Amino acid sequence: MAKRAQLIRVLALTGALCAFFVVLGYRLVSLQVLQHEDLGKLARSNTQREFLREPHRGDIVDVKGNALATSVFVKTVCADPVLIGNRQNEITRAIAPVLQLDPGELFQRLQLTTRTNAEGRLTTNRYSVLKRKVSAESWAKVQQAMSNLTFNVDEKLLPKKERTFYKDLREKAVFADSRDDQLRVYPNSNLLAHVLGYVGMAEAEYNGARIIETAGMDGIEKSLNSKLAGVRGWRETETDSRKREVVWLREQDVAPRDGCNVVLTIDSVIQSIVEKALWAGMEKHKPISITCIVTRPRTGEILAMATLPTYDPNDLSGSIPDHRRNRVITDMVEPGSTFKIVVVSGALDRKKVKLTDRIFCENGAFPFAGRVLHDHDPYGSLSVEEIVTKSSNIGAAKIGIQLGGGELHGYIKDFGFGTRTGIPLTGEHPGLVYPTNKWSKVSIAQIPMGHGLCATRLQMVMAMSAIANKGKLMRPMLLDRLTDEDGHTLVKYGPQSVRQVISEDACRKMVQALKTVVGKGGTAPGAALEHYTVAGKTGTAQKVENGAYVSGKYISSFIGFFPADNPELCISVVLDEPKGLHYGGQTAAPVFKQIAEGAASYLNIRPDRVEEPGRLPMFEAGAEGRPVRTASARPQNN
Repeated sequence: MAKRAQLIRVLALTGALCAFFVVLGYRLVSLQVLQHEDLGKLARSNTQREFLREPHRGDIVDVKGNALATSVFVKTVCADPVLIGNRQNEITRAIAPVLQLDPGELFQRLQLTTRTNAEGRLTTNRYSVLKRKVSAESWAKVQQAMSNLTFNVDEKLLPKKERTFYKDLREKAVFADSRDDQLRVYPNSNLLAHVLGYVGMAEAEYNGARIIETAGMDGIEKSLNSKLAGVRGWRETETDSRKREVVWLREQDVAPRDGCNVVLTIDSVIQSIVEKALWAGMEKHKPISITCIVTRPRTGEILAMATLPTYDPNDLSGSIPDHRRNRVITDMVEPGSTFKIVVVSGALDRKKVKLTDRIFCENGAFPFAGRVLHDHDPYGSLSVEEIVTKSSNIGAAKIGIQLGGGELHGYIKDFGFGTRTGIPLTGEHPGLVYPTNKWSKVSIAQIPMGHGLCATRLQMVMAMSAIANKGKLMRPMLLDRLTDEDGHTLVKYGPQSVRQVISEDACRKMVQALKTVVGKGGTAPGAALEHYTVAGKTGTAQKVENGAYVSGKYISSFIGFFPADNPELCISVVLDEPKGLHYGGQTAAPVFKQIAEGAASYLNIRPDRVEEPGRLPMFEAGAEGRPVRTASARPQNN
């Protein structure tokens, strides 16, 4: 009986051992075969790391190489709440002033939290972001503050484990993310802000994962983001249990390719001259906004482009979206009398009129197509040149009627209206030009006065530049070249001709008429320069709101170029709702003069006028200085 019991025990033990080895074998097979791939991934995820290496975002500089936007590498400061334990108060007091963070907010970020991950495991937060975009100098101060921490205990008397805790607390509890970040810096504050734009953080996909990266949000920063951003590199390596890289196990180390530097046609000195003059005009006339564009007519190069109010791209918190809008390209308005250059030059080109032809201007009131069109003064008979000089609405309307709807529409389109100019900036509006089959009966008379269509300020200055450029319309040129980090040219941009709009002969005659605008009896004597002959045109158009002209609200403008017969610069100044004085000759023309004088001196433009010693040019007050009669049928415009 005893032997039988002993045998049973042996068999049971043998069976148990066999079952154990079967289970063990199954487990080994499961781990090595069935779960090999999943467990391999888990093991690699615990030790293998891929670090992205950010490229340096390219600089934006002006045509002389002066920095307009640049990037500096910065840190993302993080903390390990597990390592911090219950020492949040001491760390908060030490680093909150350095990071310029609210102590209460920082204290909360240092708190230990737990969560359940996707696999159902309970995890703690060993990575808490305290602040992004921390400069290297500030990070060094954080490290210094952490190394100087004291905890009101004599650490020398503590056990080794506790001494190690305090050492790790100082050295590892607050750390910088291994991935470099960048801070975009605009050294000149708000200078050229609407052209440069700004950057922000945007989501992007990398190897199937979503990451946050710096991206352009407006202006050149946005339109050339792919060129500026560069190509990121990466590093595949392994880490130890404390997430420190084991350098000798590094597998791949691919360097990033820095972004291209963008060289603009902008001259920051001229931009400064422009913005200073605009601020003075803003202070004097209190408009909603004031804008200016400076171009080289022969090439289409833009030397300056400014909009006020403006903003500081270094700190968007101090601005509102409306102030960040580049009104030069986004806002379309009825251009008013500056548009008369289109109809008059077209009629001269088609030889429908000559400058000496006289046109009866109806003594200031012209019934046409059920409407009564008005002039600001009761003009009788005026020559075509005088119609430009005095900015007669009725005279321009009669020239448009002679030219005809089809021809007029053709010149409007040829001058670039109704089509985007192609400037490399986002948000450009094409304007609004109706086809002739949608014109009303009065359109043929209203459009020559600059009503019944809408244009951007950029379209208008490029049209005037075409007249200055012997009838050749140029594409606006904002980019000069792209270079690498060593300054070598990668891409060189050049002037682009769009089309020949009118003949050189018609241009010569148009320039002759435009010279009279700033002379005796013209609408803009305030734009005349002492040493240069100026050709230009004023505009004063009532604003349209909700489909109706609004009394007392005007768009006032002056566009001119000089020296008139060999133009170096074309300058447009536009004010939106100036207070008090509102005619273009009273508001925009003096701002033009201030900009032109400063730019001519800086560029050392050769004078084309020689005045008698001690004698200044004499001008009479033009039509824009006189009272105007308004009419409910149409807006004021001269």
